[in-house]
Amino acid sequence: MAGTTPGTPGTPRVLRAMNDRAALDLLLEHGPLSRTRIGKLTGLSKPTASQLLARLEAAGLVVATGTTAGRPGPNAQLYAVNARAAYAAGLDVNQHRIHAAVADITGRIVGEYELRTPGRTATGVVHQVTDALDGAVKAAGITPAEVRRLVIGTPGAFDPATGRLRYASHLPGWHSPTLLEELAAALPMPFEYENDVNLVAVAEQRVGAARGHTDFALLWNEEGLGAALVLGGRLHRGFTGGAGEVGFLPVPGTPLVRQVAKANSGGYQELAGVQAVPRLARAAGIETPDQPYVAVASGLLARAAETHEDDSRYAELLDRYAERVATGLASLVAVLDPELIVLSGDVLVAGGEPLRARVQSELAELAASRPRLVLTSVPRRPVLRGALESALATTRDEVFDTSR
Repeated sequence: MAGTTPGTPGTPRVLRAMNDRAALDLLLEHGPLSRTRIGKLTGLSKPTASQLLARLEAAGLVVATGTTAGRPGPNAQLYAVNARAAYAAGLDVNQHRIHAAVADITGRIVGEYELRTPGRTATGVVHQVTDALDGAVKAAGITPAEVRRLVIGTPGAFDPATGRLRYASHLPGWHSPTLLEELAAALPMPFEYENDVNLVAVAEQRVGAARGHTDFALLWNEEGLGAALVLGGRLHRGFTGGAGEVGFLPVPGTPLVRQVAKANSGGYQELAGVQAVPRLARAAGIETPDQPYVAVASGLLARAAETHEDDSRYAELLDRYAERVATGLASLVAVLDPELIVLSGDVLVAGGEPLRARVQSELAELAASRPRLVLTSVPRRPVLRGALESALATTRDEVFDTSR
């Protein structure tokens, strides 16, 4: 037909590379496998599977590791991905500290380091990033040259047009228009940057509650409210990177916030952000301080999750807070109609299943559709886990490509 281009038939090299990658992905998913098991999972014959494993072993991508035991017949050699084939790194940045980690190609964290940054200034950011990374690399027992890729997670988003960090005025030192260029000059490996809540969604999609879902939303609540949107398996970042900045969302129940970028707040943040929890607790008759906001709010909601059946005050706190969370989610659902919403961040996690169930019930009354709400299954350092998963995905694509 006119206007069409015939497909290019697969060459032996390309087909071998596809089989290689399939086998490597299976080893990552299942752990050590025998030649026979790899052949069954890939559909390859025993001779072809043997050639594949020999090729990958020679390339340093797989290693022989132990043998099968406890089965009739001779023990079979097991093979695993060579964890030392490559390394990737991630950074989780907030206004108090930079947490860095290095993972081997299998995803196992082999080194971590936390750098406190109470006096961060514009001139010190590059040094602090490199110091945090160097600390994690040293803890891993490797050299910086062995790290193939770095992903940095921060609040807000870097505007692709200006290079400036937006939506994160509370992160001092990160707003210089030349910061990304300075980091590129100082870092010994390629790096990418990503919004911290987006990275939490990456972690949930790869290893958490959203695994197997190509369309979902994630609501995060710690020091600020944020959302991540995954559509067709890809993060939706928006024109300026600001998609998901739902803390600025105007919602009923709060006055309009004007010039939200300067105020660094908005209606939904005022309605259901961390600072709202102590106010709701006092209104229910619970004496509590306001600050530190995250610790106080998380403590109140954790106590409510434990005692709401015996103490009406804490039941009221859960009811009122769930209504506020659901109010903002209803706007999100009206636009996106997601199948799944993941609740994450210390404040929402602290409320546990009692809070999740109440938000689900409230949302059923406020929204036209009824997405399923689930709690995060990546409770420990989800931003850092997402940064590592993002860096590992690119690293594996490069290292596991045997077609060259």
